Amino acid sequence: MRTFDYIIVGSGIAGLYTALLARDAGSVLILTKGSLEECNTQYAQGGIAAAIGADDSPELHLRDTVSAGAGLVDLDSVRIMTEEGADRVGDLIRYGVAFDTIHGEVALAREGAHSVPRILHAGGDATGRHIELSLSDLARHAGFSIREYSLLADVEVADGVLQGATVFDSRAGTVERLECRRLVLATGGAGRLFQITTNAEVVTGDGVAVAFRAGAEVMDMEFFQFHPTALRMPGAPPFLISEAVRGEGGILRNEAGRAFMADYAPERELAARDVVARAIVAEMRKTGAPHVFLDVRHLPARTVQGRFPQIYQFCMGQGLDITRALIPVAPAAHYMMGGVKINAWGETNIEGLLACGETACTGAHGANRLASNSLLETMVFAKRLVDRARNGGTKREDGPSEPGGRIEEAHSLPRREAAGQTYPGTGLAALQRLMWDHVGIERTREGLTFAADTLASWERRLPEAADRASNDLRNAVLTGRLIAEAALLREESRGAHYRTDFPESSAAWLKHLVFVRP
Repeated sequence: MRTFDYIIVGSGIAGLYTALLARDAGSVLILTKGSLEECNTQYAQGGIAAAIGADDSPELHLRDTVSAGAGLVDLDSVRIMTEEGADRVGDLIRYGVAFDTIHGEVALAREGAHSVPRILHAGGDATGRHIELSLSDLARHAGFSIREYSLLADVEVADGVLQGATVFDSRAGTVERLECRRLVLATGGAGRLFQITTNAEVVTGDGVAVAFRAGAEVMDMEFFQFHPTALRMPGAPPFLISEAVRGEGGILRNEAGRAFMADYAPERELAARDVVARAIVAEMRKTGAPHVFLDVRHLPARTVQGRFPQIYQFCMGQGLDITRALIPVAPAAHYMMGGVKINAWGETNIEGLLACGETACTGAHGANRLASNSLLETMVFAKRLVDRARNGGTKREDGPSEPGGRIEEAHSLPRREAAGQTYPGTGLAALQRLMWDHVGIERTREGLTFAADTLASWERRLPEAADRASNDLRNAVLTGRLIAEAALLREESRGAHYRTDFPESSAAWLKHLVFVRP
C-alpha cells in the first residue's frame, strides 16, 4: 500500500498551488479525475482581486466584500483574505504568471460591486488559463506524483481521524486504497449540477459529497451564484462573458434595445451579480425572450479585441462580431459559495481532512461572492493550510484560528419518501434539468420540496458506483440534495438565494446552515 504525506485531490489553482507549496514538506500525490489541465481555473476570465493600487487598501476591499455578501460574510476570514492577498499575487508572479501592465505597472480593472479598480488580469480575459498553464507546467516538473483520470471514491475515517482514501482509476477500471497523513480536497464546485453552466465537465460536486459521506460538516450550500452574462446562442455552448466587459463599459439592453439596469440598481451594470442576474431574468420574462443583450459596440474595436481576446475569438467562431453586433446573454450557474466547512487554516472537523478553493467554505463570500475574489481566497487559504501542516498541526484547533462571531445552525438530511410525481429521464442530464428548473435563480417551497424528494428517491435507488459516470452521478445527487435542502430551510431571500415565496431578507436568518451526517 502506498503512503503519502499529502494527497491533493484536484488540479485547478487550489490543488496545484497547494501541491507546489507542500512539496518541500513531504511526499505529495495529486489526483485528478480528468487531465491535469482540465478544471475550472482555465475558464476564469475576470481575474484576481487584490488591494495593491495606490487608492486601495485591504480595509476597503474588505468593505466591498462585506457589502456584496449580504450580511453573512465572516469578518475574520475576509480580513485574512484581503490582508494576505497582495503576498499571494506576488507568489503567482514568482511562479511565472505575467499579469497585464500599462507603462510598466500592473494594470488594474474594475468589476461589479468593487469601489475601485483592483482586478489583475493576464492576457486580457485569459487570466485563469495563464495561471493554470503556469502552475501545471511547474507541477509536471516538480518531482511529485500525479495520477490523471483517477478520482477519489471515498475517504476512510475512524474515531474522527482520517485513515486513507479509496481511489478509482477510470482508464484501468481498478480500485486502490491509499494512506496519507493529510488529504486536501480541492475538487472545485458543482456547476455541472445545473443544465446551463459556465463550469467544466468535471465539476460535479465531488469534494462536498465525499466529505459529507465521511462525516465532514458542510455549510452555506443554498448560496449558489449564477453569473449574469453567459453567451446564449442557438447551437453554441454556454460561454462566460466576463464581468470585466461590463466593467469596461458594456451596457445591458432588453429585446427592444432599451438599457434597463437603471430600473433595478443605482450601480446599473456594476451592481452585485445576484442583482444583475435577477434583473436579466425579469427582463426576459417581460419580453418572453430567451436572453437579453450586452452591448459593446460603442467601445473602440481595438479595445474590445485587445482586452477580451478569448471572448472576441470565441464569438467570432460562432459567427458573431461583438464589435459590430449585440451579444445575446443570459445567466448560467457559475460558483458555489458554500462547501466543506473549514476554519482559517483549512481544517475540517475530521483530523487530517483539509479543503481549499471552491470546495471549501470559509465564510469569506457570505451569501454572494464579490467578483474575482475566488482565486484570491483559494491562494490565501491554501497557503495557510500548508503553513499550518508544515508547523505540525493536524488536529483542528478552534479559538483564534476559527472564524468567530457567526451563528451556525446544525442539521442532518431529513428522511424523505419518494416524490409523488416522476421526473422525466434518469442520470446526470435529468438531474441537471431538475436543478435548473427547481433549484435555480428563483426558488419556491413547492419546487424545492419536489427537487429534494426526487433527489432523495434517486439516492436510494442508485446502483453501486462502478465507473466514472456512476461516481459522478452519485456525488451529484448528494450534493444537489444538500443544495436543495438548505434552500428549502432558508425561508428568506438573501444574496444569491432568492425565494419568490419569501422575497425579503430577515434578521432571523442571519445564520449559517450546517449539515452533517448523523
